[in-house]
Formats: sequence, structure tokens, C-alpha cells
Amino acid sequence: MTEMIERSAKELSRKELIDRYTITVNNIVVDISIYAEAEKAVPEYVVSITNISDATKIILEKIRQEFISRMSLEEIENLEQNELINIRQRFKDEIRKLIHKYFPKADEMTTNMLINYLIEENLGLGKIEILLQDPALEEIVINNHKDPVWVYHRRHGWLMTNIKIVTEDRIRHFATMIGRDVGKEITNLNPLMDAHLLTGDRVNATLAPISAKGNTLTIRKFAQDPWTITKFVQENVLSYEAASLIWLAVQNELSIIISGGTGSGKTSMLNVISNFFPPNQRIISIEDTRELTLPSNLHWVPMETRLPNPEGKGGVTMLDLLVNSLRMRPDRIIVGEIRRKKEAEVLLEAMHTGHSVYATLHANTAEEVVTRLTNPPIEIPKPMIASLSMIVIQNRNRRTGKRRTLQVAEVLPTGDAKVLIKLNVAKDVLEEAAKSETIIERLKLYTGMTDEEIELDLKEKVRILKWMVKKEIFDVNEIGLIVAKYYMGTLAMN
Repeated sequence: MTEMIERSAKELSRKELIDRYTITVNNIVVDISIYAEAEKAVPEYVVSITNISDATKIILEKIRQEFISRMSLEEIENLEQNELINIRQRFKDEIRKLIHKYFPKADEMTTNMLINYLIEENLGLGKIEILLQDPALEEIVINNHKDPVWVYHRRHGWLMTNIKIVTEDRIRHFATMIGRDVGKEITNLNPLMDAHLLTGDRVNATLAPISAKGNTLTIRKFAQDPWTITKFVQENVLSYEAASLIWLAVQNELSIIISGGTGSGKTSMLNVISNFFPPNQRIISIEDTRELTLPSNLHWVPMETRLPNPEGKGGVTMLDLLVNSLRMRPDRIIVGEIRRKKEAEVLLEAMHTGHSVYATLHANTAEEVVTRLTNPPIEIPKPMIASLSMIVIQNRNRRTGKRRTLQVAEVLPTGDAKVLIKLNVAKDVLEEAAKSETIIERLKLYTGMTDEEIELDLKEKVRILKWMVKKEIFDVNEIGLIVAKYYMGTLAMN
């Protein structure tokens, strides 16, 4: 016994607590602890429910098993949505009776908390619901029932959790339930599924044997608390000087492409630059799955593509929405991602006809953006790219998990990219690489400003950004109001 205690103490001492916080899910208080351990390649994300005792959990598990014996997962999956609502209500009524039997002194709040706990364990996503409620998480990944669930944390990168899904059937059940809520299907004949939760979180599911080790579920969380310009500069993703140049470009309706690898923060940067839109212009956004959150004071119409039904009908593509958006009198068009030639052609045509366009693309440098746009499958003539003004490259260091703006470049009349600001990786700072030619000349042409006035304008924007960070103004709607006041000339900083 003494040896066991000593061994446990040694194991604990090898763990270093690097972060700790609590979240509340349906009145259940959850403690989140993140430990680093020398023997493990990545830290561990440990979930602990603090206001339900171990003894209570044992009783709740008995109640849960009783319901499992009454109805199989397959029967639950086959229920229609209205039947599922009825089943939930019936479960609530029956669970309430059992809770009063086992916990006669429980008050109404405690009773409801325990009911919600059991409902999610039986009819919901179980412990995954806890992860979905943690605002610090960006991604939740189930690889199979043998491995722990993985998460991608905003501050700490990839982490292993102490949560496991008990069976492959349970993972499949989660995928089926998610798909049914949005009219999607996953079966042995259709073992791949792209869907989204009703909260907007993006979901991809695969079934074995397509995924060799087991069924998988990948959830890209919809940012309820989206990235904003002040968060970006505070987290050193972007410098004040680079942010002010991007702000000046957006203010004066210059078109921008944001590029980078998977998970580098392209959509986050798209969200950030939307902080600078004026409220007196109409904005149309087009995405495969809704991820953007613009300030509420903007004149914004979000649109989403739709996959065809199993009969191949009813699909709405990115191109369909792009062409349609031009008939909606937009001032600015935001596109989730350019993938095909027709989409790029319509976007560039929109730029030529006076619309401001903001889009993302998969490419790792400004030069690669030009290469991708001018070669198959997109294959746009290089001179056409000159209607684009700015390229912003996002990067994620896979070793440290840090996201940074790697390059800010302008597009020359020849269609080539010229890097103006680039990341000094060794110092982790953005540095000036060259003086602008095209952007400054366009600004002077469109605004009548002199070089000195442009310089003063950039410094004023830096001052406002620093003031907002100092005042801890990180909310997207609050930033939208401040930017609107700045455009109206009524902003007072105190």
C-alpha cells in the first residue's frame, strides 16, 4: 500500500499543471485542467465534473443503464425529430421520478441538472457536449473508440483528453444523430458525411473500413466568441502596423485574398478584416458552412451552399451564390474559399466592375497565391490578377501551435506579388520588407491623399488599435461600433 501511495505521488509530481479553468454546462460545473508530462508528447486535457459526486455518478449510471435496456441506439436513430422530442420529454418525466426516489432531498435546480446530465448521456453527445461548451477549443476529434478524444486548444494546440467513446457503435450513433438533424445520411454505402450541428459547428464523419482504425468524427467549432482585430494584435498574430495597413486597404475598398495552409487562421483573418467594414454598405458572404461572425451593426446577408439530396437534386453551389450575389447590389462580397476556375473568374469580374472582394485560398506564400491562380485548375490570365490589391498569408507553426501572419503583399500591375511585410520567425515579429508601390498609388488615386496624409492616417489607426487593446475592447460588436464612429468622425478616445 505504501509503495502504491509513493508511486502515485511520484506520478503526480511528474505532471505540471499548465492551465486550469471551469466551465458550466446545463448547471453542471466542469473543471478543466491541462497537464504537461515529460513522458508524453502532448499535454493532457482533463475533464472533471465537480458538483456531481462519485457516489451520485454510480446511481446515475444505474438509471442510465435502465434506459439503455429499454431502447437501443438503433431505435433512437430511426426516430423522427418530433418523436425524439417526445422521447426526451418522456425520459425527463421518468428520470425525474427516479431522481426523487434516489435523491429525495434534491431541489429543483439539482434535479434539472441531473436530468440534463442523463439526457445528454442517452440522447445527446455525452461528454462531447462538455467539449463543445469550452470556448477555448477549436476542434474536437474522435479517431476510434480505443484512442482518447483529441482537441485543438486556442492556447495550447493539440491535446489528448481523458475522454473515450466506449464503442464504435456509439461513434456511429453520434454521426447518425448529427446527420439526421440537418437532413444528411451516413451509411455503409455512403460512409463519408459533411454536416453541421444546429449551433453551426462543422462536422465530418467517416465509417470503418474507409477509416481503417475505426469510425471517426471531426468537429470544427463555430466561434461563438470570434477572433477580432484586437485579439489578433494582442496575441501577436498581427502587428499594429500591418493591421493599420490592412485597415486602410479595407476602408478604401481594395480587394484582398487571404491564404495559408489548413488551420492557419484564414477564416479567422477574414473575420478580423470584416471588423473594418463601414455600416453604410451592403455585404454578402458566401460560405460552405457558416463560420463568419460580423459586427451586428453591419448591413450583412450571410449565405450558405447546399449539397444535393440523395437523388442529386436541390444542390446550391458556391458559383450559384456568387452569380446570384451580383444581382443583390452588394458593395462587398466575402467568399469562404476559391477552389475552381469559374469562381475565380466571377470574383475577378466582380472586382473589375467595382465590387470589393475578400476571399480565402490554399497557398503558403504570396508567390504561391499567384501560381495557384494562374495555373490549372483555376488558370486565370496573369494580367487579370492585377485587379486584386493585397494578399495576406497566414501560417501555423505545427511545432508550437502558434498562428501568425507570415506575409502582407501587394499585387503589381504585372500580376506578380511583392511582399511588403514579412514575419521574422526567429524574433517572432513582423518586419517591413519593401515599400509599397501599387497600394499607395491606388490610395492616392482613389482618395486624393498625399504620401504624408497616408502616413498620418496609418499612425492614427495604430493609435486607435492600441487604445482598444488597452481598454480591453475585444467584442466584435463593440469594435464594429467604434469603427463606425471613426468613419463618421465622432470617435472620442478617453
